[in-house]
Amino acid sequence: MTASSKPRRSPKPQERQRDPDRTRRLILEAAVAEFAAHGYAGTRIAAIAARAGVNQQLISYYFDGKEGLYQAISEGWGQREIELAAPGTPLSEQLRRMVLEVLSSREGMRLMAWSGLEYGGPDTDPDHARRSASLGGTVEQVAELQKSGKIPEWVDPACLTVMLMAAAMAPVTLPHVIEGLAQTDPGSPEFVRHYADQLARLIEHLNPERD
Repeated sequence: MTASSKPRRSPKPQERQRDPDRTRRLILEAAVAEFAAHGYAGTRIAAIAARAGVNQQLISYYFDGKEGLYQAISEGWGQREIELAAPGTPLSEQLRRMVLEVLSSREGMRLMAWSGLEYGGPDTDPDHARRSASLGGTVEQVAELQKSGKIPEWVDPACLTVMLMAAAMAPVTLPHVIEGLAQTDPGSPEFVRHYADQLARLIEHLNPERD
């Protein structure tokens, strides 16, 4: 085995103690990959530790176990959701940005999809409270557009929000459908940008932001 092909040495315990930020980052990166690949229920702490190259006990030390680690990841994704839907951002642009997140944070989209597949009620969802608060703001924004007459009265703001989120997540949740219908790689930057533009233009055509 050549020097260049040797596996990277995991940091020694004393090295991790001297650099806790690095250790936390390695754990978080490994956890995102594992949760995105296997969902919350299917992810094992041992697999996260192995991927991060750290002692399994460090996950309990830094994050208080699997649920605390998942919550830490969810809080980071929740902050990103807030940034995507900054006050004053048109609905069409919010959707464009959400679709484009596939290019930089595909794992985040997969985590959202997994949380739906594994959902068994609020008591079984460690991210329920945060997600409800975040998406509640989007529903309120749609309701305000409705009050101003820019969206028909018969539209249910909550249902419309769900429809738009489902559409924005399609490059991750429906890759097989996209590849079959569009005859293209659903994860390619070219298609993702095209799809984001199509969705945004559709919302603009429906004209909810026009005065």
